[in-house]
Amino acid sequence: MDDTQTTLADLRELVRQFVDERDWQQFHSPKNLAMALAVEAAELMEHFQWVDLPESRKVTSDEEKLTAIGEELADVLSYTLALANSLGIDIATAHRRKMVLNAEKYPADEFRGRFGGKNSQAD
Repeated sequence: MDDTQTTLADLRELVRQFVDERDWQQFHSPKNLAMALAVEAAELMEHFQWVDLPESRKVTSDEEKLTAIGEELADVLSYTLALANSLGIDIATAHRRKMVLNAEKYPADEFRGRFGGKNSQAD
């Protein structure tokens, strides 16, 4: 099933089942999950370290690199979902609320085609 056929609830349940089957809830404190998420985000960043912007966009034509990046992105998502499960946060609601705040902070008419500064993308 791809993105068009899978809900966030489906993915959360998949993570919950994975954690439950291994009895890992005992290790999944918000602190531990946030730290693991940061580690996985760093592993994702490693794929782009020391390359310029044009080169970073070329990964789409390298299936092996794209697969590895997809695996790291999946790890980031898995820990994000595990943290949401642990804290009882509805990600869709939190994301929609944040996008409204971002739209207010960075109005399209003012920021179209230009960088908004520090943390301008969904900070």
